[in-house]
Amino acid sequence: MGTQHTYRVIVRGTWEGLTDEGRDRLLAEVEQHGLAAMQFTEEGTLTYDTVLKHFSFRYVVVSDPADGDEMAAAIAEDRAETALAARGLGHGELRCSVTDMDTMKINYKGRRGPGAA
Repeated sequence: MGTQHTYRVIVRGTWEGLTDEGRDRLLAEVEQHGLAAMQFTEEGTLTYDTVLKHFSFRYVVVSDPADGDEMAAAIAEDRAETALAARGLGHGELRCSVTDMDTMKINYKGRRGPGAA
């Protein structure tokens, strides 16, 4: 196994089949899961709003780069499904977007190389 890469994965979904109890619990916790809570962690952070239509999880996944983005997405999706099932929360199809942080190009605005005017 070679060098590990760090992936940031966003898993998005739509709430489906929420029970009244599940809906009430989500609404009671909504302040803990808003925009301020958005961060990438290994455990994942769940974000949603009071409309209770869409949600997202943000994960950090460390994996072998030979396995690629697909493996990082599969790992994050599995983590999200496990977290939702543990809380008894229904959802529809999950979609993932993956960024390999080790290959990401960074543009530094306002910085110029030697000899730049």
